[in-house]
Amino acid sequence: MNRRRTPRASRREAGDADVLVLGSGIAGLSLALAVADFAEVVILTKRRAQDANTNMAQGGIAAVFGADDSYDRHVRDTLRCGAGLSDPQVVGEVVREGPERVRELAAFGVAFTRGRQGFQLGLEGGHSRHRIVHAGDLTGQEIERALIAKVRAHPRIRMFEDQLAVDLILESRLSRRPRRRGRERCWGAYVLDRPSGHIRPVRARATVLATGGCGKVYLYTSNPDIATGDGLAMAYRAGASVANLEFMQFHPTCLHHPRAKSFLLSEALRGEGAVLRTMDGRRFMPRYHHDAELAPRDVVARAIDRELKRRGEPYVLLDITHRPAAHVRARFPNLARSLQSFGFDLTREPIPVVPAAHYMCGGVRATLAGETDLDGLLALGEVACTGLHGANRLASNSLLEAVVSAHNATELLRRRLLEIPRPPSVDPWRSHGTRPPQEQVVFDHNWDTVRRVLWDLVGIVRTDERLAFAARRLALLSDEIERDYVRLRLHPDLIELRNIALVGTLIVRCAARRRESRGLHYNLDHPRPTGTGNHPTVLRRARGASRAVAGRSAGDL
Repeated sequence: MNRRRTPRASRREAGDADVLVLGSGIAGLSLALAVADFAEVVILTKRRAQDANTNMAQGGIAAVFGADDSYDRHVRDTLRCGAGLSDPQVVGEVVREGPERVRELAAFGVAFTRGRQGFQLGLEGGHSRHRIVHAGDLTGQEIERALIAKVRAHPRIRMFEDQLAVDLILESRLSRRPRRRGRERCWGAYVLDRPSGHIRPVRARATVLATGGCGKVYLYTSNPDIATGDGLAMAYRAGASVANLEFMQFHPTCLHHPRAKSFLLSEALRGEGAVLRTMDGRRFMPRYHHDAELAPRDVVARAIDRELKRRGEPYVLLDITHRPAAHVRARFPNLARSLQSFGFDLTREPIPVVPAAHYMCGGVRATLAGETDLDGLLALGEVACTGLHGANRLASNSLLEAVVSAHNATELLRRRLLEIPRPPSVDPWRSHGTRPPQEQVVFDHNWDTVRRVLWDLVGIVRTDERLAFAARRLALLSDEIERDYVRLRLHPDLIELRNIALVGTLIVRCAARRRESRGLHYNLDHPRPTGTGNHPTVLRRARGASRAVAGRSAGDL
């Protein structure tokens, strides 16, 4: 980048950057490392750097490396799983770029498991060939380890933990900025420093949402606590369009145990031969799909849900005891050790499992380079809806999408930053007239209520009546939460509660609009796909529709 066109660091306010990255998963870290070649980067993460959905990924990255595989096969598998909603052009581009992006991760120091012929390739549901590049059974942790180490060592990247974004800074909300017509522009974000409680503006010429998913909207999820849909909520409040939020993927096999929290049993177990049984030992998946346990996740999750409701039982069993114990321990060493801490021996007994909210296939509408409806705002990874996943994500395509999008976004920013001026002055956050909350119990109650409404009424199987009831309940909760947002001093619990309530509402609205069953969205009142249903459900808030869009800045009140 032409350094003469870049504002000098000495003229910036503390924390400002050329590029602000919100989130520290594979998408944000990959982008930061590439963009730092020509720009100053600030990464903000709401908890610790490694607290990201990426860190929880056990399976791996789908990419074509096998001699018996091809790009066409991977494309066909992805399109079939996407149930008519995946964009063929996007799918083709992601699949073709996959191998090169995996090699880049290896060059960054990610220690993928190797075999005699190169990367060891696993098999997962929906794939017709072995193509899952992995690092044992802790692929996500290994990716996070390598990328965080590179980021911390880079002189042009600053990363700050315990920083929670509240809302985006919008040009239309700046008090000393003349109003312009046309597209809205984002100039950074208002950010809460968790230790101090202080909220400050962090300005940037380009802001990247890499905030991950929203699994915590549901009562049971495989996601970590950070997955509260913050980026999705902020983008919608700012006027960006969102799409396909009805397609929440439920992972079929999460550990059923009172002490287990977000404990996922990798789909790779089924790829190695594990089968699903009812509590009396009967295998049931062959009745639901010709690929049995290797059917797409939506099929497996619905089959488990039906068996649980039909039999009135709390869980099903995942059984790999018929495979050689030494092989299972070698392939899944960390999983085996973790299960032992809960009193289970993976090689000798079936493991109790239930489905749980896992991955949002919809998100902020974005191109494969991350472009959104707002100038200066990019969305990458799970927070984005690029057209890759469609109505159902093919296993291990998510990490692939993240690195491909990060690469494309880097090339976009290389060009765009030459044209974007220094960020304007931004009004400070204003908390005058607010008071501290008096009782935590109210937030805890509303938090649990939102998540139970989504789980009970907008889960694996839906009906029109359930969706209508959920919409009414969430409307009442949202009104109360917005009143608290205006009158109370902000803290993390209230910020995240506000976000999950909005995301839950948007999920319900998208689900109610889709009058068919397709992919991950199954409605008993509309059990079949329709010929006119293979289009995205798109929602967008009208510009200026909410007084809280840009936060409580001086220019907003």
